[in-house]
Amino acid sequence: MAAPPPPANQFVYIDAEALHSVLPFPSLISRLGAGLPAFAAGIHCPHRVSFPLPTAPSASLLLMPSWSAHPSLPYLARKAVTSFPANSPRLPSVHAAVSLFDSASGVPLASLDGSALTLLRTAAVSALAASLLASPTRPPSTLALAGAGALAPYLAEAHLSALPSISRILIWNRTKAKSAALAARLRDAHPGVAVEEADSMDEAVSAADVVSCATGSQEPIVRGELLKHGAHLDLVGSFTPAMRECDDEALRRGRVFIDFEAAMQEAGELVGALQRGVLRREDVAGTLAELAAGSVAGRRCDDEITVFKSVGTAVVDLLAAQLAYETYIATTTKKT
Repeated sequence: MAAPPPPANQFVYIDAEALHSVLPFPSLISRLGAGLPAFAAGIHCPHRVSFPLPTAPSASLLLMPSWSAHPSLPYLARKAVTSFPANSPRLPSVHAAVSLFDSASGVPLASLDGSALTLLRTAAVSALAASLLASPTRPPSTLALAGAGALAPYLAEAHLSALPSISRILIWNRTKAKSAALAARLRDAHPGVAVEEADSMDEAVSAADVVSCATGSQEPIVRGELLKHGAHLDLVGSFTPAMRECDDEALRRGRVFIDFEAAMQEAGELVGALQRGVLRREDVAGTLAELAAGSVAGRRCDDEITVFKSVGTAVVDLLAAQLAYETYIATTTKKT
């Protein structure tokens, strides 16, 4: 016999499996597309705080709070992330949990698997940007993925959802076994899509309409001179000034957009380009919220190259957590 559904004010736990069920990419991408213009300016996100931990070498705890008092978003969220680089290969080095509270009363509402939520919302942000910046008259057909880590399959699924014209995926990763495993996984999931392993990143970039990078590289892996006219470049991996996934030429040739202002201080591609005089702050065309709202122009012609750099903030954690919690409550109630 099924357990009675939790009332809206009863604390619930939403694990990774449930999150995948309540946050399908079409719904999540749509939610971010509508929610960012409506709520981003009113969501408060203090800078994340990092604490070194004496329990393991280089271990740290990161706390990322966010809250809103808007009647349609009456929530407070806190994401806690642990980083234990010394973990064994069989145990992920990063774990996360998101706690959701009622912003009017402070009552705790839910705990969500933060690792799954982060993967889902990060991929959805990239796919939303690609859908807003891809050519409407020359729909993209080839997606190139750089990196075959935990985020890569999510990026593939999100882009296939947002850009149904994609019929070919090229995968490049420094470790061939990982790219082979990802290619096999995507072939099984999408038999109608041609999934191939690229011998080099240059080969993948030259052939792709959309290039999505999710690596920890500190040296450029995308050479801007190889980007096709009309290509869209999505940069996800770097989140410190020391990291860099594309060279300066990619930024020179492309029209640059960012997810949030934090990217200007955290993303190595942008920080370095600003220091070298390759890029000025006024050269950045706008944020994702502005792009989704239509307050800044997106792609201006078919041959224009666009670049989107995301670093992620608690704003999208809060919007994704809201959708997950409200959908979970509604779904559980409906089943009983």
